[in-house]
Amino acid sequence: MTEPRQFVIEADGGSRGNPGPAGYGAVVIDPVTGETLAEAAEYIGIATNNVAEYKGLIAGLKAAKALVPDASADGALRVRVRMDSKLVVEQMSGRWKIKHPDMKPLAAEAAGILPASAVTYEWIPREKNKHADRLANEAMDAGKRGKQWEPSASTAALDLPPVSGPPGDAAAGAAKARAAMSTRRAPAATPQAGWGAAADLGAPATFVLLRHGETALTPEKRFSGSGGTDPELSAAGRHQAERVAESLAARGTIQEIVSSPLRRCRETAATVAARLGLTVEIEEGLRETDFGAWEGLTFAEVRERYGPDLDAWLASTRTPPTGGGESFAEVARRVSSTRDRLTTRYAGRTVLLVTHVTPIKTLVRLALGAPPESLFRMELSAASLSAVAYYADGNASLRLLNDTSHLR
Repeated sequence: MTEPRQFVIEADGGSRGNPGPAGYGAVVIDPVTGETLAEAAEYIGIATNNVAEYKGLIAGLKAAKALVPDASADGALRVRVRMDSKLVVEQMSGRWKIKHPDMKPLAAEAAGILPASAVTYEWIPREKNKHADRLANEAMDAGKRGKQWEPSASTAALDLPPVSGPPGDAAAGAAKARAAMSTRRAPAATPQAGWGAAADLGAPATFVLLRHGETALTPEKRFSGSGGTDPELSAAGRHQAERVAESLAARGTIQEIVSSPLRRCRETAATVAARLGLTVEIEEGLRETDFGAWEGLTFAEVRERYGPDLDAWLASTRTPPTGGGESFAEVARRVSSTRDRLTTRYAGRTVLLVTHVTPIKTLVRLALGAPPESLFRMELSAASLSAVAYYADGNASLRLLNDTSHLR
């Protein structure tokens, strides 16, 4: 049986006067990648806050339905609606009666868009509903000018600087990713020094994330994924692997080693394993993105040969590289599934994951609740170490990012 598609809808509405000039906003989000899949907003004239909020809900449900061709079929779609309107959430959940005559037809319309079993409702505080709130205000601002909201003019989505290179080569570093957290921050466990556990949450599954050592393609900043030549470590890469093995042996905390199936990772993992006296488990889910026709090319070469495709790829994590490679959204689903499987298997243990740029940055992004665009705003050097702890209550704590001190 096919797994249902899953979306999060965040919706809001407002009225400047209650009743007064009103508008709504709604956004459909991929719960795994955090990517915005659809936005809707509209100025609706003079109305109350509650009417505008219901209109936002209806627009969000319709937008989600439009993304799944068989959405009306039972089991095809699961939607979690998040709103800061207690009234709408409680009424649509069936806990509060709908008494106002203006609300009844709107609630009935919302209830008829998708099967009742496909939708759940959750109240969130207003500060966690910023995206939809801004869309609603943009719609009301447009109405004030005698116009309707236009997606091209929206600033509700996170605004980040343009990308100038392939993933892993952003000079701005992790500070950009931290700045991006202001709109979508996940709860984090209390940080502590090193990779240790917070006593009140029990021992976490701690993943020490090691990017493989250099290959011949690394210094030239060429796309090197899982669809290319599978290069071996260079002499410099083998030296880096030895240095990181020495550093990890001195720490004495690694209990298991899991590696991507690609040669550069297996060679790096084997060097560490020999030093620590451990075996290496191969995990297919840790492989690098398949960059399609871009494999082996520099960013400039891809720009010259496949300019429109590159622009589309940079604009959306759902767009794959030229030639049938993987989109970052696909990679995020693969990596998150692998993460869930490994955190269950290695609960309470410290595991070295030897993998690549995109899987590591995806694990970091998901742990922080950062938007998909943050993949382009993190620097991740060859043979660098990062670390994320995963607790039994579902929270994650980033402990380390892009540490290369062992290579100095």
